[in-house]
Amino acid sequence: MFKPNSVILYVDDVEKSTEFYSDVLQSGPIERFQEFSLFSLGEDVTLGLQFAQGIDPKPEPSFGGFELSLSDVSREKVDQVFTVWKEKGISILMEPVDLDFGYTFVAVDPDGHRLRVCATDTTNVS
Repeated sequence: MFKPNSVILYVDDVEKSTEFYSDVLQSGPIERFQEFSLFSLGEDVTLGLQFAQGIDPKPEPSFGGFELSLSDVSREKVDQVFTVWKEKGISILMEPVDLDFGYTFVAVDPDGHRLRVCATDTTNVS
């Protein structure tokens, strides 16, 4: 069985992205190398930041999109995180809004990876 336990983002500047994620996650990396930083996201789940030019095999120049999501929080927490991130100057793609699946907003990291914070509401899902 394949049960992934890490997400690795390819980044242009490991130092800049490490600073960004240290701030957003409010925790520093658990390991750090010249071309790679590793963060704990919780029990047995990690986030790696890999220098895009240093990975083998080389990544495709363009690939499918995805996002890191925090989806088990209250509406108040969505607003709180949004306010803090906006004050920090984090780029916001979508301000808090009610969508079919919940109250959410979307930001991006320095490399354009999407970060979603969502108060998921599945009461209307069939």
